[in-house]
Amino acid sequence: MTGSDDAEADAGGVDAEGYAGLRVERAEELARRHGWAAVRVLQHGQMITMEYRPGRLNLAVRDGVVERSWEG
Repeated sequence: MTGSDDAEADAGGVDAEGYAGLRVERAEELARRHGWAAVRVLQHGQMITMEYRPGRLNLAVRDGVVERSWEG
């Protein structure tokens, strides 16, 4: 099992902060499967709006890997 596989096993998809370490494609798949209404992928250095949207999962990504995830 690789490091990202370990993170995937721990993610569970429910906690907004549990996606770090996953490949972005897998994180998006898990998030949608676990009921997130919207998933926003943010590339490193990308400008974003700061409005809060309940039910939206934000994934901050660098080199195809999620570095941080949060709701809103």
